Amino acid sequence: MVVGLLTLELHLPYAHSLKDKRQALRKLKERLRARFNVAVAELDHQDLWQRATVGVVSLSNDSVYLAQLFEAVSAESQKILGDDLVESHLEYL
Repeated sequence: MVVGLLTLELHLPYAHSLKDKRQALRKLKERLRARFNVAVAELDHQDLWQRATVGVVSLSNDSVYLAQLFEAVSAESQKILGDDLVESHLEYL
């Protein structure tokens, strides 16, 4: 069994409160969960308005499927976030 973890580092310059940040993250989390059936959670920087670290996790017996899944998740994240996505990192456990 292979577990994949995609970590997304975000910078939200337009967020002027935690409410603005939560709204932006909710859109990302709901879309990724609905389209790809993955687990999504905010991992770090919960107290900062303009910064977030989001983790996307899935597991499978097929590593090729998992690689394709995370490629699609990464592309969709880039499409949703645009320039707000500062960095992404994929690792397999």
